Amino acid sequence: MPRTPSRRRLLRGAAALAPAVAGAPLLAGCASGASDGVGPDGKVTVELWHGQSDTGRKAVEELVADFNRTHPRIRVDAGGGGVIADAMLQKVTAALASGSFPDIAYVFGSDLASVARSPSVVDLTDALRGGTTPWSGYWPAAREAVTLNGRLRAAPALLDALCVVYNKKLFRAAGVPFPEPGWSWDEFVATARRLTDTGRGVFGTGWPGTGDEDTVWRIWPMVWDLGGDVIGDDGRSIGFARQGVRALETLERLARDRSVYVDPKPGGEQMYQVFLGGRMAMVATGPWQLPDITGAGVDYGVVPLPGYGGPPVTISGPDTWTVFDNGSARSRAAVEFVRWMIQPERDARWGVAAGSLPLSAAAERLPRWRRHAARTEGLPVFTKALETARVRPVHPAYPQISQALGEAVVAVLLGKRSPADALRRCADKADAALLIPR
Repeated sequence: MPRTPSRRRLLRGAAALAPAVAGAPLLAGCASGASDGVGPDGKVTVELWHGQSDTGRKAVEELVADFNRTHPRIRVDAGGGGVIADAMLQKVTAALASGSFPDIAYVFGSDLASVARSPSVVDLTDALRGGTTPWSGYWPAAREAVTLNGRLRAAPALLDALCVVYNKKLFRAAGVPFPEPGWSWDEFVATARRLTDTGRGVFGTGWPGTGDEDTVWRIWPMVWDLGGDVIGDDGRSIGFARQGVRALETLERLARDRSVYVDPKPGGEQMYQVFLGGRMAMVATGPWQLPDITGAGVDYGVVPLPGYGGPPVTISGPDTWTVFDNGSARSRAAVEFVRWMIQPERDARWGVAAGSLPLSAAAERLPRWRRHAARTEGLPVFTKALETARVRPVHPAYPQISQALGEAVVAVLLGKRSPADALRRCADKADAALLIPR
C-alpha cells in the first residue's frame, strides 16, 4: 500500500481489530466458486482483494494487467474488495463466515494467525519452497511473517523496517553531531534532550501515545536487543518481563526530560506533521514515510535504531498475500499469481511504487531497485536493516499481548505508572491471554 501515515494502521489493525473478531466463526460454508471459476472458454477467474488506494492501487492493477496478458488461461479480477487494507481483516472474517470469500486477499502479517484458523486458507508450503526463487533467498523477516507452526500460510507481499530519520538542520543548529550506526539508547536519550527546545516548540523525538500497535511495535527491537522475546520459551507467559521494564525505563527518561512528543491521535499523523514541520529532531519510522519527508523539503538522514549493546536489530511489519480455497482450479490459479507477484522483477516494481523494501536479495540487486535506492536518501539504510530485522510472532494471542503492552507504554509516557508497575500489569493480562486454549 502507499507508504503514508496510514501505512501504520496495519500495525494498529492487529490490536484493534483482532480481539473484536477473535470469536467470529472462521469455518466456511460452501465455497463461493460453485463452478470452480472455469468459464466456457476454459479460462479461470481469480478474485483479488488487495485493499490498495492511490499509487498502490495503480501499481497492483498494472501488475495484474501484465499477468493477465502473459497468462491467457487465467484472469485475475483486481476489483480490490471494496475496502482499504486497514479494514481487510473484518471484511475477510465476515466473508469466511458467510462462505463467500475471495481467492486472494491482502492480509496484514499481524492478522495472519487469526485468518489462518480457517480451513479455507490454502497451505503454500510446497508452492513457495519449490518456487523459481529459492525460499532461502527471501529475507528472514519475509519468511517468518508467513510461517505458522512450521507451515507457510501465505506469501509475503510487502516488507519494511524501522530506522531513525533525523533532521540535519536541527542537529546543525544545536551543534550536535549526526547519529551514527552502533549508537546506544543512552546516546539517543541524551541527543533528544540536547535537541529539545521547549521555548521554540522543538522536540527531540516522538512516540505514538494511543496504546495501539503503532505504539507497541517500536518497543520490540528494544526488548529483543536486551535478550527478551514477545512470548517466553514455555509458550504460556511473556518473554519480556525483565527486558520490558528496562525498555520502559528508557521511555520514562524521555518523558521526564520532556524531549518526547507523545502523539494523542491514532496513526501517528500529528507526530509526523511535527517532524515534517521542522519541530522534531528524530523519529523512528519506515521507508513509507520518505516520500512525505522529501516532499516537505526536510534535509534528513537515516540511521539504524540505537541499541543496548547487543547485535543490531530492528523490526519489520510485513504484509501477506493469503490464498483461499474456492476449488482446485481457482486455488491453482491463485497460487500461480502470488508466486508470479513475489518474483524479483515484479517485487522490485511493486516495492518502488509502494514505498516498501525488496522481499529478497535478488530483487534488491536488480537495476530497477538500485536506481530507486540511489535517488532516495537513506533507503539503503532501511534495506541493510533487513539483514537483522525480526517480526512479531504469528500467534493468535498476540493482539491481547499488544493491547496490554500498549497500555503500559502509554502509562509510562504520561507519567501515570512506573515502568515496573506498568509492566507487571501488562504481564498479568498478557499471560492470561496466553493460557486461553486456541
